[in-house]
Amino acid sequence: MKKYTDSGNKDTRSGFGDGLTELGRKNPNVVALCADLVGSLKMQDFIDENPDRFFQVGIAEANMMGMAAGLTIGGKIPFAGTFANFATGRVYDQIRQSIAYSGKNVKICASHSGVTLGEDGATHQILEDIGLMKMLPGMTVICTCDYNQTKAATLAIADHDGPVYLRFGRPKVANFTPEDQEFQIGKAVKLYEGTDVTIIATGHLVWEAIEAAVELNEKGISAEVINIHTIKPLDEEAILNSVKKTGCVVTAEEHNFLGGLGESVARTLALNHPAPQEFVATQDTFGESGTPEQLMEKYGLNSDAIINAVRNVMKRKKQ
Repeated sequence: MKKYTDSGNKDTRSGFGDGLTELGRKNPNVVALCADLVGSLKMQDFIDENPDRFFQVGIAEANMMGMAAGLTIGGKIPFAGTFANFATGRVYDQIRQSIAYSGKNVKICASHSGVTLGEDGATHQILEDIGLMKMLPGMTVICTCDYNQTKAATLAIADHDGPVYLRFGRPKVANFTPEDQEFQIGKAVKLYEGTDVTIIATGHLVWEAIEAAVELNEKGISAEVINIHTIKPLDEEAILNSVKKTGCVVTAEEHNFLGGLGESVARTLALNHPAPQEFVATQDTFGESGTPEQLMEKYGLNSDAIINAVRNVMKRKKQ
């Protein structure tokens, strides 16, 4: 098996911040907005270099989305950043009416997603945001797995015409994708070839899927691992080609199993190639306070949970 090396734990939000800074140097139309969370979103370097292209709106997220929509009319490319909970649930009406409905070229950049926000607890964590955003017509939904991929995605979405929801996290996680990668919106990345089971993961669960696949291989189970960084538009061809070969699938995400990546995969399979599927995700629940590691363990969002799901889905395949 190919060995993936963690080049050093780095937070995905820093990938966004560094990507935004690079965009500020390359594209004069890129502007940034933030709702009083500059430090958390790692936007300070962009501000220092481009003070006239940054708008601090304060704790007024709905106003931020309206401002971002307006800025596109003048040809600007606004990157609006805040916590994922406040970037979606708090301002859904403004996104739907002012951004999605009219196809505005706004990039909604959402940090601190999922339970790995940690100690701030359920009111600041969100596990429904992928579902909320993927249901909006014309909205591209991206969930990145590490620092390098988040930086590459930040650069790529500036060239994409239309609204984008870019989801990333708070904690330091393994950084293992190539530094010089080409980020293709809507194109899955196959990490391992396999014949017994397909593991489709997104966000922080991609590294957990890699660790699970290595352990499964030691037990004689060949797992194909696919990194789905773009949940909408979904790379259905990659999913179907893999599941037709392996006959079963496990999806893994730091999100509610209702409305997330797993549900999109299930729809694809139901319409084209029905197959047994297990979901590694939160089970219709809110989060709670705790360290990221404690919460990932409690809610079954780690490599052990993926391995158990693989065992279950392979039993169903045999039946």
